Amino acid sequence: MSEDGKTWKAAVVLEGEAGEYSYPAVIQAADGSIHVTYTWKRQRVKHVVLDPKKLVLRDLTDGKWPKDE
Repeated sequence: MSEDGKTWKAAVVLEGEAGEYSYPAVIQAADGSIHVTYTWKRQRVKHVVLDPKKLVLRDLTDGKWPKDE
């Protein structure tokens, strides 16, 4: 996530297993919820709704996703 579009923080992993995930689209609705759609393993389209207030943001180190603690 980003407040300014320049500095980014890690927020959530949508898929943790290997596979092809394509054509992502992300929008924020009027109620603040974040909607993400993408193709899942070339089999179907997934739709995920996130509440940004519940996300735990973590710093990226050299542009890399933080390791689990």
